[in-house]
Amino acid sequence: MGQAYSVTEINQYIKNMFLGDRMLNRIYVKGEVSNCKYHTSGHIYFTLKDAQGQLSCVMFAGQRRGLTFRLEEGQSVIALGSINVYERDGKYQLYASEIVLDGQGLLYERFEKLKKQLEAEGLFDREHKKPIPSFPKRIGIVTASTGAAIQDIINISKRRNPYVQLILYPALVQGVGSAESVAKGIAALDRLGLDTIIVGRGGGSIEDLWAFNEEIVARAIYQCNTPIISAVGHETDVTIADFVSDLRAPTPSAAAELAVNDYLAFEALINDYKRKLAREIQQKIQLQQNRIRELKFRLFYASPSYQIKQKRQYLIDMEQRLQNCINQRIKEKRHKLELYISRLEGLSPLSKLSKGYALIVGEDNKPVQSIKKVKEKEQITISLIDGDIYSRVETVLEKKRGMSEIEDGGCYGEERNEA
Repeated sequence: MGQAYSVTEINQYIKNMFLGDRMLNRIYVKGEVSNCKYHTSGHIYFTLKDAQGQLSCVMFAGQRRGLTFRLEEGQSVIALGSINVYERDGKYQLYASEIVLDGQGLLYERFEKLKKQLEAEGLFDREHKKPIPSFPKRIGIVTASTGAAIQDIINISKRRNPYVQLILYPALVQGVGSAESVAKGIAALDRLGLDTIIVGRGGGSIEDLWAFNEEIVARAIYQCNTPIISAVGHETDVTIADFVSDLRAPTPSAAAELAVNDYLAFEALINDYKRKLAREIQQKIQLQQNRIRELKFRLFYASPSYQIKQKRQYLIDMEQRLQNCINQRIKEKRHKLELYISRLEGLSPLSKLSKGYALIVGEDNKPVQSIKKVKEKEQITISLIDGDIYSRVETVLEKKRGMSEIEDGGCYGEERNEA
């Protein structure tokens, strides 16, 4: 048996063979991208294939600075790099350092070069962008007269606002002299004093759209005083004209939507504003009328005639209340007086005299309340209801009686009888 080699030794040997081949250290490989994966580390793993075979490839994160587009499935590219062996898996692969699009690579490089140049000059700056008028009356269009783009713009413009005037400059949008034709159309429409200009065409390859990547068109757009909407190709197509224009539309149809105001929607909005304004004016009028009525009432209540009337009524009410109070007090006092009179009459000696009793007064002019207060031969005065009797005491006779008889005034009768 001959000498046996390890797998690692074989892989190292083959790797050294690749390293020793100067052609494989810097080689351009053309193919279609397949199995493309962007790793989280930043590396790109993909496969280049053609009709007869395929080649594994990798572009490390450090080399991606030169990649100006995103690598995607199905792209035809040319990759520059070196072919070497990956020892762990025992397979060879292309370590790419540069990748350009096949067939479009030169155009794309021109595109990027002009883009950087114009961006450095400030043609893409936002401060140079002009606002698109909201209610245009005249709109210019720079495009081919027979393409689908002009038909889409016309149809959408008529649907949105049939009163907008469209002015077409039929320009070449593809082939030799197309860039000059588009630039001339922009300058011609700019001199007409239009509200907006739409510049564009339908979709196509990068070669078909190249007129809108030319410097002459970019500078014509930048120097135009009329606001410009670019509408080149489909939504995924991007041209230099899109960066310089005041507004980019993804398609010509979208450009018409952006440039032409919706007349029916605007009319409905105006009617809504009219109704809202009328409602608010009516509310204002109602509010002011209510305020006027309130001020009128306040003025009426504050007027001298009303105040005099109110004060007069107040005085009448107070007078009536005072009169009622006086009458009530008089009534109360009169009733109280009657009670006092009745009580006084009950206590008055005259009331006793009217019942047949008499008042006996001694010589000292004091009422005689007991026989012990008089003496024999003493002169007394007996007062009756209708006059006085002067008498002299002949005899004083003491008699025992009950308390009830004394309280009934028996003394008065006894004195009278003795007299």
